[in-house]
Amino acid sequence: MRLDKENMKKMMGLIVFTILILVGLQNFDKVLGIVGLLWQILFPFVLGAAMAFILNVPMHFLEEKLFVRKDGSKRRFARPVSLIGALCLVVCIILLVVLVVVPELGKTLVALGKTIESTVPQVQRWAAELFQDNEQISEWIAQLDLDWHKALASALDVLRNGASSVLSSTWTVTMGIVKAMTNGCIGFVFACYILLQKEKLGRQVKMALRAILPEKSETYTFHVLSLSYRTFANFVTGQCIEAVILGTMFFVLLTILKFPYALLIGVLIGFTALIPIFGAFIGCAVSVLLLLMVSPAKALIFIVIFLILQQIEGNLIYPHVVGGSVGLPSIWVLVAVTVGGNLMGVAGMLIFIPLTSVVYSLFREWVHYRLEIRKKEMGEEVEEDMES
Repeated sequence: MRLDKENMKKMMGLIVFTILILVGLQNFDKVLGIVGLLWQILFPFVLGAAMAFILNVPMHFLEEKLFVRKDGSKRRFARPVSLIGALCLVVCIILLVVLVVVPELGKTLVALGKTIESTVPQVQRWAAELFQDNEQISEWIAQLDLDWHKALASALDVLRNGASSVLSSTWTVTMGIVKAMTNGCIGFVFACYILLQKEKLGRQVKMALRAILPEKSETYTFHVLSLSYRTFANFVTGQCIEAVILGTMFFVLLTILKFPYALLIGVLIGFTALIPIFGAFIGCAVSVLLLLMVSPAKALIFIVIFLILQQIEGNLIYPHVVGGSVGLPSIWVLVAVTVGGNLMGVAGMLIFIPLTSVVYSLFREWVHYRLEIRKKEMGEEVEEDMES
């Protein structure tokens, strides 16, 4: 290696980088503390960027469909009106879920308590008849005295006392609530600024990258950012479309079969289906609980209907609507959901599918690039053999 000025600069940079890594490993706890502090400072802005990204999907749709003239120019106030429309759409969806699902779940829990209260004596009589030959078991069953109202009151007392002790003993809980609300407000305001000035911010980011990075790195960085944006936007759109389709399928079929809670179950399963692959099963469990209070036979039939529609959704709708929108094969969608769920819970499921798609696309491009190089190398070797 020639020790010219450029190589000396690279060697010095490598030495400094190695020293920083060694110092960081020796003071790992302090490094983690600094990273945690930086994350706390940047979290409201990361949250705002995530809000802006999600809101940008309906806002862009409204802006393009309602406020673009025939000559391609946008109408005045198109951006703020589209942003307000997107916010209203999100709020309406949340209110629909809260107003439709929560009251019915409350009624179901009350009905479940009454059902348990009336069923327990029957179960006790049946068990006493079954074990009448065993005196010890019969005496134990006779001594059982389950009062649902007392059990419910005891549970409420435990929750009340636990909550009061937590709130009274720790000041950090109150501060945590205030901090969460503050972060949410800052994130929302930051998201609105991003959405209202996204073109200007995009130009500034491009100028900064162009000034900092070399030409090849700049081009590749733009390519990665563009691919990431398209993938995440297509995933959000595809996941919402898939949830609407699945919820509508359940609502229509249950209405035709004259099932109770058809609208509630459709909304519930559609909302939980926003969680990839496994979300609909959560909605199924709650729906079965609702139907059990009306008719155990209908709850059993609903499980069969759910399994059939889930197969249709999992094998036909989801791979084409979501998997196809992010360019990810079905097997990698399942891997991404499993790994993301284990690492970060529900948020990981939502993030890892488009993230895996980006990595998959970049790796596929690299593989094709390497194969082209190998073909050229093999072709040159063949030509040299022919000449010799």
